[in-house]
Amino acid sequence: MRPLFLITNDDGYGAKGIQTLIRVARELGDIVVVAPERNASALSHSLTSSRPLRVHTISEIEDCKVYLCDGTPVDCVKLGAENFCPRRPDLVLSGINHGSNSSINVLYSATMGAALEAAVSGLPAIGFSLLDFSPDADFEPSVPFVRDIIKKSLEKELPGKYALNVNIPVPTDGKIKGVRVCRQSQARWVESYERRVDPHGRPYYWLTGNFECDDIAEDTDQWALQNGYVSIVPTTTDFTAMNLIEKIKKDYE
Repeated sequence: MRPLFLITNDDGYGAKGIQTLIRVARELGDIVVVAPERNASALSHSLTSSRPLRVHTISEIEDCKVYLCDGTPVDCVKLGAENFCPRRPDLVLSGINHGSNSSINVLYSATMGAALEAAVSGLPAIGFSLLDFSPDADFEPSVPFVRDIIKKSLEKELPGKYALNVNIPVPTDGKIKGVRVCRQSQARWVESYERRVDPHGRPYYWLTGNFECDDIAEDTDQWALQNGYVSIVPTTTDFTAMNLIEKIKKDYE
């Protein structure tokens, strides 16, 4: 039996990234796509609870079923796994995102929110991102790496309850050097809200900011990406700071 992939993203079904991921996954197995009908970027792990969700069927070809959802990427994973997959997916794939989800971006990323929702359900998952925000980004150099990572995740049986955060660089010379499994670099966005005034004289605020990262040791995703390597960071939904447990016990128990 061919593997079954559940595919979603946060840029919406019309994005070039998810179309590339669909093409690669169809070479390797059967797919069910449940994707947002419009852009749902930076929604992190949000889900819809205040209204009903609506799903529209696009295609029901046997090896490629496609549905559009008016909810979030997390909604898409929950709905897809429970209502639209003919059996339990072997692997959940999210992306390929237009833009980086490395380092602290994983907290804001709906691409990774979807992958981590799969992990909550015990499904192995991969979130793919390309470091190019352009709607017309060139995904072709990433295809061999995406294909290989999916194949290895199946062959080596990536454990459920975990998700791989895969970021793909766009080197100036066009040559990706290889793959590095690494840790998430410690960084942050220093943000501000720029006050502006609309044509009616009413103020509004536009989010701006700068990405700051001093943690670029060779075992980090930022180092890997800056040096032309695909970064793979194993992620989990357990936010426990294990190194603080004993100290907190002494202070609070």
